[in-house]
Amino acid sequence: MSPDSYPPYPPQPQPQPQQPYAGYPWQPSAPADSPQHRAQRHPALGHHSDLRILRSAYRWQRRTATLTALGYFVLFLILSATAPSFMTSTVTEGLPTGLLLALIQLPVTWLAIALYEHTARRYVDPLADRIRKQAVVDARREEASHR
Repeated sequence: MSPDSYPPYPPQPQPQPQQPYAGYPWQPSAPADSPQHRAQRHPALGHHSDLRILRSAYRWQRRTATLTALGYFVLFLILSATAPSFMTSTVTEGLPTGLLLALIQLPVTWLAIALYEHTARRYVDPLADRIRKQAVVDARREEASHR
């Protein structure tokens, strides 16, 4: 049987566009003339591009601080397991390299905390403040439009 003799595939149903939920998926949808379905002049805060920027800045901040502290600790563990002769060699009289690297873990942790606070103050907090101020302006604008 040749491929040309096969019957054509039946037409597939087209997916229907999803209606936005009024609040939760299990709640009934609001009528089309309700205020929730009116076109908004300003985008909703949940779809605001600043929120995406804030999330990515916060994600970068968390990863950087976490990888700084955990990365050094994992490096210390790997050296302890794979290079015991290096870890037992002495840096100065009576101070083995392993002990020195273990003592350096505390300042590295402080560095990770300082890095986290610095990036929070410099990048994340100003974004959050700007979004918070915009939310207040949007709430006042929405309240004024309902009067």
